Amino acid sequence: MTTSDAVREIALSLPETTEKVAWSMPTFRVAGKMFATLPEDETSIAVRCPKEERDELVLAEPEKFWIADHEAGFAWVRVRLAALEDREELRDILLDSWRQAAPTRLLD
Repeated sequence: MTTSDAVREIALSLPETTEKVAWSMPTFRVAGKMFATLPEDETSIAVRCPKEERDELVLAEPEKFWIADHEAGFAWVRVRLAALEDREELRDILLDSWRQAAPTRLLD
């Protein structure tokens, strides 16, 4: 099972990532842009995801991905940590979200 400690460790290993508490939860940011949050109970994460891809993910793997009501209008998806296969899958998800928020200079 993937844990909130793994989320924090992987997220903070990405270039220029910082952690900041917002809305009473840890958020992870690159260049001031949020790319992941660790909601209250720390059993899931919210990450950036284009709406078209998000809807496909939720339909394909509803046990793993879902859309929180308050995030429905935004390009974010929730991920159940217990449903992830391993740390590598978590890393891939966080890295993809990080890339969506990172400035071009960090992507090269």
